[in-house]
Amino acid sequence: MNNKIKVLIVDDSAVVRQTLSEILSSDPQIEVLAAVADPFIAADKIKEDVPDVITLDVEMPRMDGVTFLQKIMSQHPIPVVMCSSLTEAGSETAMKALEYGAVDIIQKPRLGAKEFLEESKVLICDSVKGAASARLRRINAKPVSVSPKLTADAVIAKPAANAMIQTTEKVVVVGASTGGTEALRNFLEALPPDVPGIVIVQHMPEHFTAAFAKRLDGLCRISVKEAENNDTVIRGRALIAPGNRHTLLKTSGARYYVEVKDGPLVCRHRPSVDVLFRSAARYAGKNAMGIIMTGMGDDGARGMLEMKEAGAYNIAQDEATSVVFGMPHEAIKRGGADKVLPLEKIAGEVIKL
Repeated sequence: MNNKIKVLIVDDSAVVRQTLSEILSSDPQIEVLAAVADPFIAADKIKEDVPDVITLDVEMPRMDGVTFLQKIMSQHPIPVVMCSSLTEAGSETAMKALEYGAVDIIQKPRLGAKEFLEESKVLICDSVKGAASARLRRINAKPVSVSPKLTADAVIAKPAANAMIQTTEKVVVVGASTGGTEALRNFLEALPPDVPGIVIVQHMPEHFTAAFAKRLDGLCRISVKEAENNDTVIRGRALIAPGNRHTLLKTSGARYYVEVKDGPLVCRHRPSVDVLFRSAARYAGKNAMGIIMTGMGDDGARGMLEMKEAGAYNIAQDEATSVVFGMPHEAIKRGGADKVLPLEKIAGEVIKL
C-alpha cells in the first residue's frame, strides 16, 4: 500500500519544476505525481489522479495562482502550498492566497550554496507534510525527520534559575506555523489597544513577514510591525519576527526589546518559536505569557516548558480549532501549557490575565 503524500507541482518555470521535483522526491514520504507548467494542464491531471497537496506558483501567464486556488477551493478543496519569489508584489499576492485558503507559503528554491539548498529542502518538504496533515484533508501524514534538529541551545543558553527580572511589566510571546496566519489575525483583531507588548514567531519565508505585518496593522486596533533589531516591546504593539531571522526577547533595565539575529535552523525553522520562548523564560520569567498555536512539528514545545518552569502562564490552542495540532499537542504533552483553549477564547484569556 502506497502511503506516500502525492504532490502536484504547478509552476511555469522549467527550472523550478525540476528543482522542486528533485527536492520533494528526495523525501521517502513524498511522491511527485507530476510537474506541470500551468493551471489548465493541472486541472486535467487532477481529473486523472487527485493529489494530496498542490504546490502552486503565485504568478503564471495564462492563469495566476490565486485565481486557480479559488477555483480549487470552491470545486474540489485540496491543500495548497503557494510557491513565490522574493518580490514585494509576490509577497502581497501570497497574503491574499492565505486568505483564500492556501495552507502555507514557501520561497522558490534558488540554485546556490549547498547550505541554502539543504535548508530549502528541509523547509519545503516539511511545508508539504504540514499541508497534507491540515484539517481540510481526509488523511493525516506523519512527519519524517530527514536531518538532525537543533535545539535553542544553538542560539541562546538556558535561563539561570536565579535570573533577575527588573520589571513587572507583562509581555506576551506567541508561536505559530501551518494555519497560523489566519489564527493570528483572529487573535490580534480581538485585542484592545492597551494590551501588553507582544512578540510573535510565525513560520514564514523571508520578506513575506513584512507584508503579513502590514496587512495585520491595517486590520487591528493594536499596531503590528515586522520586528527590527532593538525594537522596544511596548503596550499596544505586536512585533512579528522577520522571516529567516531568529528573534529573541531581551531586557535592558525595565525595558523589553527584541534582538534579531542570524543562526542555524532550530527545530528545523528560522525563526524558531523555541528560541523566542527560551528568551522569554530567561528575560521575562513570571511576567511572560506564552501562546502556542496551530502548526506542524514540535517547535515551541521545549521553550514553553522552560517558560512554565520560569513562572510564566501558558496557553495552547485546542485541537478542534487548529489547522494542524502538532505544535500545541507537543507543548501540552510535555506539560508546558497551563490552559488549552479554542482560538476564539485566547484573546479573552490574555485580557483577563
